[in-house]
Order: sequence, then C-alpha cells, then structure tokens
Amino acid sequence: MTTTRNQTRTPIRLACLDMAGTTVADGGTVLGAFSGALDSLGIEDPERRATMTDYVIATMGESKITVFRALLDGDEERAQAGNAAFEAAYAEQIGNAAPLPGVPEFFAQLREQGFKIALTTGFSRGTADALLDHLGWRDLIDLSLAPQDVGGRGRPHPDMVLASAARLSAEGEEPIAAAAVAVAGDTAWDVKSGLAAGAGIVAGVLTGAHGRTDFENAGATCVLDDVTQLITSISQHNSPQ
Repeated sequence: MTTTRNQTRTPIRLACLDMAGTTVADGGTVLGAFSGALDSLGIEDPERRATMTDYVIATMGESKITVFRALLDGDEERAQAGNAAFEAAYAEQIGNAAPLPGVPEFFAQLREQGFKIALTTGFSRGTADALLDHLGWRDLIDLSLAPQDVGGRGRPHPDMVLASAARLSAEGEEPIAAAAVAVAGDTAWDVKSGLAAGAGIVAGVLTGAHGRTDFENAGATCVLDDVTQLITSISQHNSPQ
C-alpha cells in the first residue's frame, strides 16, 4: 500500500529578522564594542582576549549579557559591568550603522505583499531603540524585540520568535502559528532559535558572522546570500505544492 503524505504547508505570514549582520551592516562594530568592554574590565592578557574574542564570534547572535556571563564564569556583577560597557561602546559608534543594500526596499516589498515584519536582536532594548531611531525604521516594521522584552531569554531560545507571532496576531483573525513564520539571521544562533520555535522557514544569511557550513550544521532550511532573497524563499514556500 502506498501512503501519500500531505504536502500542504502553512503559508508564511510573518518575517522575523535579525538586525546587526542581517539587515544592518555591522562593519566590525560589535567586535569593536566587545574589545572596548574587555578594556573596561581590565582584561589585558592577549591570549585570554583572543580566546574570548573567538567565543564572541562563535556565539554571535546570542544575548550579549548571556555571553558576558559565560566569559566571566558567572560573575554577575562583572558580567553586568561588561555588558554596560559594551552597550556604551556600541552607542558611540551607532552613527556608523547603515542598512544593508536593498533592505528598506525589501521591507516595503514584504509589507506590500501583506507580510508582517519583526526585528529581533541580542542587544539591549535601549541599544535596539537607538539603532531603530538612527536608521529611521520605526514605520517600516511592525515590531522589534530584545531579550529583555521576553523575560530575558535570547537566542538560541525560541522566545523572541514565538512572542513576535503572538504579538502580531490581529484580533479577529487566525493567530499566526510558528509554522507561518520565516526566520532569517546571520548566525547559527538565529537558526537554532527559529528551529526551536518551529518556524516554517529558517534561513541563514551570508552577510554577517557565520558561514554556509555553520548554517548547514545548525539545520537551516536554506542559506541566502543576503536577506532580500528571503522574499523568493517565501514565495516558493507559499506556492501550491
């Protein structure tokens, strides 16, 4: 007996996108801010700094305070101080931030086609707000979330993805299911977060911290040269099978 599988997919309704490295050009600003934070903590040993920097690159996309806790062996006071120094250093350089090519037009295209847009980040709420204001993106998106907006758990946990779907579900309409979300980010942590949430599309984007092998090992459903290609992935996903 032949069993026929149901090929019906849940149509994508929401794009949940990372910020630095995915929609925003990083240009080394994040690593520069981490270096400044290590300076403020008095960490001078070159070998230790190199090891810490390698860890930061490997965990790029994770909540920054979580990264500092790991780097400083759970010393909460020093982790908070390091995170504050990082945020301050990043804020000083925020004027260098710019949209990656085609991103504002990509946002417009998504919304013209009826999709919601949520931006997620490992930055604090204050830094995310400063970045949105600098870029002038408030009216181009529907929602932005930082880890502290969802109880403090950032990537690789699914909280920001699931909260985006819940908060953007309109009253009187069918709620946005996790399977109706397309997640895209430039790190393996973005991919792990999307998979943990059960998102319908989980895309790794090759404009930031991690590469194709990282995304494939993490289980990405697709790997894109840049985030604007997500519109094609969504179109293919939503097409009748």
